[in-house]
This record gives sequence, C-alpha cells and structure tokens, in this order.
Amino acid sequence: AGTARAEVHVQHYGEKNCRPQPPSMQRQSSTLSVQDRICLTYQKAISEKNFSTPKLGILRLDYNYPPAVGDIDSPESFHYPVIYRVIPGLTFEMCQSGELSEEIKVECRQAVQYLEKQGVSGITGDCGFMIHIQDLISDVTNKPVFMTSLVQLPSLCMCFDSDETIAIFTANSTTLLPVLPRLLEMCALRQEDKDRIQVVGCQDVDGFDAVEKGEAVDVLKVDAGIVALAKRVVAENPRIKAILLECTELPAYADSLKFATGLPVYDSISVCNSFMAGFLDNPKIGLNHFYEAWDGKQAEYTFGACLSENEQGKLKSAKAG
Repeated sequence: AGTARAEVHVQHYGEKNCRPQPPSMQRQSSTLSVQDRICLTYQKAISEKNFSTPKLGILRLDYNYPPAVGDIDSPESFHYPVIYRVIPGLTFEMCQSGELSEEIKVECRQAVQYLEKQGVSGITGDCGFMIHIQDLISDVTNKPVFMTSLVQLPSLCMCFDSDETIAIFTANSTTLLPVLPRLLEMCALRQEDKDRIQVVGCQDVDGFDAVEKGEAVDVLKVDAGIVALAKRVVAENPRIKAILLECTELPAYADSLKFATGLPVYDSISVCNSFMAGFLDNPKIGLNHFYEAWDGKQAEYTFGACLSENEQGKLKSAKAG
C-alpha cells in the first residue's frame, strides 16, 4: 500500500452512514490486493485518529559511559524511536541489592511520568538488575513493563525439553549468582526449571571491563573474547540449547554468538523488539501506515539533559558534554 492517504469513500465495517462505493471505485477495488483493500477500508478512520509513532521508553541507571551500538543505551541499537530518562541517584549497587530508599522510589515514579508524557508505548531499563524495580514501575503505569531480558526466561524454558539448558551470560557471575535465586523467582520461572539455568560470567573477557571504568569498549577485541568463551562453554555442555544475555551491554555480540554457536540468542534488545512488535506496523501484512511516519533518525540524547536543574544536582555520575 502507498503512503498517500487520499480520501476514498469506502464501506466501513459496522458503519451505518457510509455510502456504497461508486461503480468506478468498485471496479478499481476488484483489481487491488487484499492488503490494499484493507488499507482503503480504514483510510478515513486513520486520518481521524492520527496515531503517533510507537516509542520505547528506557530508564537509565545514574551512570554515564560511551555505549557501543548494540548496547541498550545506544539509540542506534533500535529500529524505532527510543526515549531515555536517567533516574538520579539509582546506582548499580543499589539496583543490584534491590534496596531503594523512599527518595529513589520517588525518583523512579517521576521518571516513569516523564516517559509517559513523551508518549512511550512500553518501558524497559538499562540494567538486568532492574528486575528489582519491575513491580515498582508497573504499579505507576499502565504501559507494558519489561525491565530486564530475564523476563524471557519462562518462555524460553517452555520452548525446549526439560533436560535442556539455557545459558545466561552476564557481565560478572560473582555479582549475579548470589541474587540469582531471587531474580529467577521475580521473573516467574517455574521451580522445576531453575536447575536448567547455567550462568556464564564475562568478567575475564579481555577488554569487557571498559564500561565499568566508564570507557569506550573495543568491540572487536571483546567480540573475539565473548565468542571464544561461548564456544568453550557450549562444547563443555552440549545440552545448552539457547543463550540469554542478561547484561544490557552484551547484545552488541549477539549476532556473532548466533553465527559461532548455531544457537538462538536472546537479550535486552530482543525483549524490547518483541514487545514493541505488538505496536509496530508489519508492512508485509494487513493494514499499513496507520500511525505517524518516522524518519528513522533518533532524537539526540545527552545524559541527564531532560532533567530539571534540581534533578541534575542529584546525579551521582558526571553528565556528558
């Protein structure tokens, strides 16, 4: 279907006051594809509703660093618009423990309110440990909330036999393992599936500690290390049938892992794409162009730029620029 929205008078489903098409339009419609006819049918309603482009809201830790493409904090990782909002004072350590002060909880709610005002369709976060605030965020919005790639775990376990393993790759296994039982419970994983999880830490991959230091990652160097680690782990445990990347910095290496291991790989980007697919137009099927067109250019974002002066004063991490 074309992008033009010419006003064509058509028979709408259930619309009593709609005049029948003139014979010339009926002949024209008979030569159109089913998809084109569907688009014509809804054309008038589309022009009246004027839906905005679906957008993803991303809550950020109070931590600034130069993200690589593929990292959830890089807007270029997405094929739809994204809106970022840092939560002042929410550090990695606080998010990891799940112990939030009342002041930080207020900051979380205000961050959600900001994203809602921007018209986001769903909300995620830039740290796997943000599952600790999944319920807090869900309580203050009616938007779908998927704060971590771990919410994909129950579905993945259902897709494979009960004796097959899901490997969870994380930035540092020593920080994930102590809280893993709680995280698995929070993402509603069945008790019988918890023994099917194998945690793989990337802390010894050369160069991967750059983000922790606030430095740019040497993606090529780290890619080789992540792939070598995955190949070794899969060779040692052939029961591994899928890889789930818990760390939001790891999706940059997902395609290399798919190629090197032959296994399906899921991450924080795939969970966002899955939920956003529920809002985005599929140009191959049915109705097209039912929301405002997007030019493909992400809005420029600077860490902390959308905060008030008072909120910027609460930041623990230095602002960019």
